[in-house]
Amino acid sequence: MNVDRRWVPAFVLLAMIWGSSFLFIKVGVRELHPLYVTLGRLSAGALTLLVILVLTRDRLPRDPRLWGHLAVVAMVSNAVPFTLFGYGEQRVSSVLAGIWNATTPLVALPLSALAFRVEKMTGRRVAGVALGFLGVLVLLGVWRGVGGSALTGQLMCFAAAACYGVAIPYQRRFVTARSESGLALAATQLLLATAQLAVVAPLAAGAPPAPTSLSPEVAGSVLALGALGTGVAYVLMFRVIRGAGATTASTVTYVIPLFATLIGVLVLDEHLTWYEPVGGLVVLAGVAISQGAFRLPKWLRAVGPRQERIGPGRWKADEVSVTEPS
Repeated sequence: MNVDRRWVPAFVLLAMIWGSSFLFIKVGVRELHPLYVTLGRLSAGALTLLVILVLTRDRLPRDPRLWGHLAVVAMVSNAVPFTLFGYGEQRVSSVLAGIWNATTPLVALPLSALAFRVEKMTGRRVAGVALGFLGVLVLLGVWRGVGGSALTGQLMCFAAAACYGVAIPYQRRFVTARSESGLALAATQLLLATAQLAVVAPLAAGAPPAPTSLSPEVAGSVLALGALGTGVAYVLMFRVIRGAGATTASTVTYVIPLFATLIGVLVLDEHLTWYEPVGGLVVLAGVAISQGAFRLPKWLRAVGPRQERIGPGRWKADEVSVTEPS
């Protein structure tokens, strides 16, 4: 039987774009306040999606209530975490930021089950989340003692990932069942996030620097963050969803840290201690178990409520979050 694999290049390109986002953030915060890095990427991303909307003859949603929900998503999924990653990467490497991004499902799953009630916690999911948080402790190197600016940076990156963990179940509860296209929803979300940062950034960070004062590397990084990582990447994500299904598309979570690590080491000459990649692998193993990629013993799978027939982590195409994981 012939299997359609035309979605594979889009999947790999998506992982590369989102994995490289941490490099672009690292370069951007060399000369820009993290708030202005975020504002620049949101503006470029929103403009990119608006152009695609015009070309595809799609349109923005008109329901004011939906815009209200998208304003919440824009803040929790874009404005706040993008800025936190910027602050975090002033203190830690882009590689570590990419690894911390992988902890998102560890927050999303408990919130989905306990707060938003769009998932059920099973024995497998509890075991996966527990293993993932053990990986967090390894990633921090808690036995060595933690403190200082490096700890602050790592906690900021974890807080950014936790924001995604809040946004994902919120979207699934209030947004993803809508009939509007994913592209229209994403464009509206980015427009709202841009408006939020346009108000906050001057108040918190002062007047923005003149674009002509920025080095080509910084200006190019911010534009790449927006046009590629916060614009084109959404289009690629929807292409993968259409070609392979939402479950396969969600596995990009496992590949992003690999590209973030390779790019950080090769391009920025960043270095890791042994326990940081080990902790990252433990986190990914916990995420994989919680999402059903690995099978657990029958006695452990029997613990907790039964999983719904749809299966672990299997979302319908219209239920996939457009939360950007970086």
